[in-house]
Amino acid sequence: KKLGCSFDAADLMQDTFSRVLQKDDLSNIKEPRAYLTTIAHGLMVNHVRRRDIEAAYLDEIANLPQAEAPSPETINIMIETLTKIDEMLDGLPSKIRNAFLWFQLEGLSHAQIAERLSVSVSSVRQYIAKALLHCINMSS
Repeated sequence: KKLGCSFDAADLMQDTFSRVLQKDDLSNIKEPRAYLTTIAHGLMVNHVRRRDIEAAYLDEIANLPQAEAPSPETINIMIETLTKIDEMLDGLPSKIRNAFLWFQLEGLSHAQIAERLSVSVSSVRQYIAKALLHCINMSS
């Protein structure tokens, strides 16, 4: 019901049970229904986030001239990449995430970011370093 699509719900249900079946020891689960609900909720959140990322990306490329439009394979690769970046940055505090994104995507200088965040340039350097370390740790 929350997904608005019975096919997506069926896929998430299958993924939920696949996760349960991959678990080595099920004997220590005290509340099976709550355990299933927790897994399903996490998968649903990830699904909705991916869907939102996909919609935003498709909106951005919709206005490109036909000659510049990416192939379906490239679109899938980009959506996967954007989803992974979103997952990596998800656990960061907003100031660190914003500083990193402004630096990487918008090319803002440390001084410009410091002004936007009302912090020192030194703090911006620390934020960007923390974000990079976080991404490195998440990818390994």
